[in-house]
Amino acid sequence: MRIDIVHTGAGELNYEIRNIIRVAEKLQQFGIEVNLENIGDPVAKGETIPAWMKEIVAGLAMEDNSYGYCPTQGILETREFLANLNNRNGGVRITPNDILFFNGLGEAITKVYGLLRTTARVITPSPTYTTHSASEAAHAGQPPVTYPLDPNNHWFPNLVELRRRVKYNPSVAGILLVNPDNPTGAVFPEEILREIVAIAAEFDLFLVADEIYQNLIYNGHRTKPLADCIGSVPGLAMKGISKELPWPGARCGWIEIYNADRDPNFSRYVQSILNAKMVEVCSTTLPQKAIPRILRRPEYKTSLEQRRLRYERLSAIAYDGLKDIDGVLVNRTNGAFYMSVAFQEGVLDNRQTLDIAIPEAKALVEELVSSPATANDKRFVYYLLAATGICVVPLTSFNTEWEGFRMTLLEPDEAKFRVIINKLAENIRLYLHCSRGIQFSDRDMEALGSLQVGVGAA
Repeated sequence: MRIDIVHTGAGELNYEIRNIIRVAEKLQQFGIEVNLENIGDPVAKGETIPAWMKEIVAGLAMEDNSYGYCPTQGILETREFLANLNNRNGGVRITPNDILFFNGLGEAITKVYGLLRTTARVITPSPTYTTHSASEAAHAGQPPVTYPLDPNNHWFPNLVELRRRVKYNPSVAGILLVNPDNPTGAVFPEEILREIVAIAAEFDLFLVADEIYQNLIYNGHRTKPLADCIGSVPGLAMKGISKELPWPGARCGWIEIYNADRDPNFSRYVQSILNAKMVEVCSTTLPQKAIPRILRRPEYKTSLEQRRLRYERLSAIAYDGLKDIDGVLVNRTNGAFYMSVAFQEGVLDNRQTLDIAIPEAKALVEELVSSPATANDKRFVYYLLAATGICVVPLTSFNTEWEGFRMTLLEPDEAKFRVIINKLAENIRLYLHCSRGIQFSDRDMEALGSLQVGVGAA
């Protein structure tokens, strides 16, 4: 073309969570049975939607007005319901006009970052959910600006480093936090949230909180929504129904805006987001109508508690099965339904392999990892997938220097999940030790023996 039509940030848009599906599909053609532990879709993993919830949706589908446009900001009844939910907690109060609906949080994320001035940056956690880091980087046409989460401290934010990076990077206008966190499964205590709010207040920043997993917390942990901690700092929280109901196919999320009247610049920015939505007319109608009806049902709390307990059990199975492997850092998942496993520095290299029984699969993996630029954890993920059928996501694809992988805790069959964890642990040990000719520790030798018996029995 006579001029370059590609946005300067286009190179930042990469979504490894789904990219690896292409590799999995090719391996399935070679006869490999794949266990998809990469995408946070409870429905795809086999969660059953309760009959009472289906009845609500079916009833709404019989109403003609479910098929029409709704107000640009969202259905007033639903926004009133959500505002009342927020205001019960005693934090910053909002009105229905402080709520704006989107076609899923993916759209909300691209709007929130895309409508910022290109020189204004939002500092994001590292690691963080790819849609956040990629969208923020794409809007600026620059790599993400990040602050570290520490696997040696429960994946909590390094607040000293966050403050330093904010102080010495004057382009930072906002701070993102994801709580509970994706990809790590960490839940941030109230004192950490208040320290982040204090940093935002000190440097005159706004806050963005992704709280899509706020109602999926377990193992006795507690946190607070941003609205309860934000004080007078401007900010917004992102929420939705894709995870806790679960209904990802609804594409229905919203943002709650806090303290817009405290800062005229932030107020104009928020208005620009609303103006962008007005060009599109509105978001999905039927799911918005369903939200109050579903959340008011007594069965909702029962169903949510059952799901929390199941994720808690799977969290314990995964943690107990992986925590004693030499060379890895494992933290118990306390919220959402992900676990991030980090490899200790220097334990991965570009020579390690696993045995792949099918020649065509082996050839494919060797081709995929042939580039010297292939990240070491991506190499591990490909070998793991071809050797075992377990599909996870390399941790470096979540914008972090920590090598490792993220997996989900969504498998509905606990017996099958135990087999997957056993097989995963066995192959991590084989990958880290056998392929480099390193002697196994006594602990790893004992674990390998018991794992092989357990897998065979299963």
